[in-house]
Amino acid sequence: MLSARSLFQEIVDDDESFRLFCSIAAGGESQGGWENARIAALVPRSERDLAPRTARHGADEDMHGRVFHALLKKRGLAPVPVPADTDCTMILERHGIGLAHDRLRADRPLTVPDIVGYLAHSRVTEQRASEQMALLRRYFGDHPDVGRAVRMISGDEDNHLAYCHEELLRLAAAGHGRVIRRTLRACALAEIRIHRDVSLAVMAHVGRILGWPRARSALLTFGIHAVYACERAVGWRRMVSLRMPEHRNALGGPATPAPEFA
Repeated sequence: MLSARSLFQEIVDDDESFRLFCSIAAGGESQGGWENARIAALVPRSERDLAPRTARHGADEDMHGRVFHALLKKRGLAPVPVPADTDCTMILERHGIGLAHDRLRADRPLTVPDIVGYLAHSRVTEQRASEQMALLRRYFGDHPDVGRAVRMISGDEDNHLAYCHEELLRLAAAGHGRVIRRTLRACALAEIRIHRDVSLAVMAHVGRILGWPRARSALLTFGIHAVYACERAVGWRRMVSLRMPEHRNALGGPATPAPEFA
């Protein structure tokens, strides 16, 4: 029977598919770490209180990248280059979602609208990350090799999502509510489309590695398109709502040192 659990198990059990999965994950997390570190360095004076929390966000993401590399090392595997069609961060940037890397490389302070755009983009992508890690925690939280990493990263992604909710609500109360709503909607609609395309690309790469028959690949392709249709119709709304999180100031403390996985 084809299920999310059996699919993930097949990927984890095969060295080459696990290698690709961890390389893609590590690349995305490391990019997120760099982006948040640069944003923390460039926050405008009026938002200077945001800088330490953004830096903590970046430190967490960078640490997640190191954890995925450590999981590879533990299995005696080296990372592989990330295929361009699976690089979600850069694809989002090409579609104008989030702050462009050229902007972040410039030593010029960001503006408050830039910060709104960054937080809206993060709120949408952290929703996806939180949901995906919750799924992995459900299936692999007790796995002897990856369980500890999955549990830790899942908790961090929940904190990142809480941080985005709290900061966007603060900015909405300061008069930026209309821009936030408009930006969240644009980011959510772009993200679900790009998530579909990246998911199709990842499944194609994994399918070639694992030698999936055409019928199985077709079934997975249909499922990805079906999920997209549901998200395009109504599911995107979960990515644009804002509520004060139970865990306030989720990124207020120092980053937790990365545990040893290798």
